[in-house]
Amino acid sequence: MIRVLAGVAFLTLVLDQASKFVILDFVMMPPRVIEVMPIFNLVLVFNKGVSFGIFGGAGDWQPFALSGLALVICAGLVFWQWRQRTMYGAVAVGLIVGGALGNVIDRLRFGAVVDFLDFHLGGWHWPAFNLSDSAITLGVLVILAVEVLPKRSIRDKTSDGGRIK
Repeated sequence: MIRVLAGVAFLTLVLDQASKFVILDFVMMPPRVIEVMPIFNLVLVFNKGVSFGIFGGAGDWQPFALSGLALVICAGLVFWQWRQRTMYGAVAVGLIVGGALGNVIDRLRFGAVVDFLDFHLGGWHWPAFNLSDSAITLGVLVILAVEVLPKRSIRDKTSDGGRIK
C-alpha cells in the first residue's frame, strides 16, 4: 500500500506543480482576472496564510513554521496508513501528502502558496485555491467517508474489511 500512497502523492505533486508553472509563467503574464465561465475565473493570489488566508500576516518565520507543521502531519498520516494498510486510505493519504508537499514547495519558493482557481456566484467569491488544496480536500473526504460510513458500505466489501496483506 505504501507504493500506492507514494504513487498518488507523486502524481498529485507533479500535477500541482505543473499547473502552477503554467499559471505563473504563461497564463498570468501579466497577472489579471480571466473569466473562464460565468461562475469561474482564473486569478493569481499568493496566500501567505492557511485555509482562507487565516494567519496571513504572522511574519517572515511563517512559511517555515507552516511547512514544518505540514511535514509533521504528513509523517503522521503516512504512519497511520502504514498501520491501517487499506487501499482507500493509501489513495486518500497519497492525495493529502502530495497536496501538502505541493503547498510546502510553494511556501519555501515564494513565501506563500500560489492559488488561482476562483469560483463565484454573483458577488460572492469562494476563496481562491489550487490543485493541492483540491487534493487535500478530496483525501480528507475519502478518509471521513471510510471512517464514518457504516463498515458494510465500504470496508467490508472484501472479506478482510478492506485490508491488504
